[in-house]
Amino acid sequence: MTADNCPALMNTYGARNLKICRGEGVYVFDEHGNRYLDALSGIAVNGLGHSHPAVLATIELQAKKIIHASNLYYTDSQQKLAEKLCSIAGMESVFFCNSGSEANETAIKISRKYAMKREISSPKILTAFNSFHGRSLANISASGKAKYRDNFFPRVEGFDHIVFNDINSLYDQYTDDVVAVMLEPIQGEGGVILPDNDYLKAVREFCDKTGCLLILDEVQSGNGRTGSFFAFQQLNLTPDILTTAKGLANGLPVGACLVRGAAKDILSPGDHGSTFGGNSLVAEVALTVIDEIMKPSTLTNVKRQGRLIVDSLKEAFLNNLKVKDVRGIGLMIAIELFDEYPDLMERAQANGILINVIDKKIVRLLPPLILTDAQAAEICSALSRIINDGAL
Repeated sequence: MTADNCPALMNTYGARNLKICRGEGVYVFDEHGNRYLDALSGIAVNGLGHSHPAVLATIELQAKKIIHASNLYYTDSQQKLAEKLCSIAGMESVFFCNSGSEANETAIKISRKYAMKREISSPKILTAFNSFHGRSLANISASGKAKYRDNFFPRVEGFDHIVFNDINSLYDQYTDDVVAVMLEPIQGEGGVILPDNDYLKAVREFCDKTGCLLILDEVQSGNGRTGSFFAFQQLNLTPDILTTAKGLANGLPVGACLVRGAAKDILSPGDHGSTFGGNSLVAEVALTVIDEIMKPSTLTNVKRQGRLIVDSLKEAFLNNLKVKDVRGIGLMIAIELFDEYPDLMERAQANGILINVIDKKIVRLLPPLILTDAQAAEICSALSRIINDGAL
């Protein structure tokens, strides 16, 4: 499908030349019955794959009870989800919304009101170059990739950028009006960029010294994607504000902003809200998804399949002069090429695999957490054909 034959849709995604009609497990099917391995998981959303039986059963059961009630009223489902997320993450309370962008907007508002309480009239939040935090006006101003904001000036004020994985850059940019540091533990849209093991610990220590809030954006890296429920849990630290979304309800829209300590009681009634955020249907599905992800077998599989794919791809591309790097953690993987190849997604699709390509030269893989050895091998085989054997 192209923009020309979808006239009722705004052309914000370009040509869409694949019509997906159904999904099952790690595969999706087009209108002709052709099968594609979804190595993107709906951009890190369908961690349990498509049509997962436990998710379907929960949707059916809850839809017969109640789908939505205003957040002016209490629901058991929302409370249970809040308690479970806080228990997993070591946080104290949660605001529910519909997306990662909204979760990050919540974090920004908390930081600004925190600044007012400290009598800082022109607060700044430090974010990283090459980062991505969403597409709202505040989030594109916070993000460190110019291509997302260049057509939407003036920027929202109050954001300065630092070099990711460089603690000296953080110290150099610090001034007394800095109230928060907002980082992705792994830069997803930036190309699956992993920091050194001690970097985020050093950022945590910096925030403790200066009284800044540490905001970790785990919209993409959370919900089992890296082999732990949240990526920060592998680093022996805890943020003051944590955001997540994407894979939390396996395709239903839900986002969460979790807080603790100095960030906990900042927002008051009337400061913020969401009509649909955390309604009964998405909350029940999220509870089911969390239970499935938290099974030791699921998280063990994420680590196993991630190592298998990275090791296999490194071996496959060992002598390929087009490949600059293969990197990743869990099932958050990138293949970086030296040069740009604009048709990589189309080549992959023709080989029965759905991928994402960043800046026309970084293949991003975000396959479902339920991937099997055979399916991991299928991904590696397809990419080897495209990059090694194809005429790139």
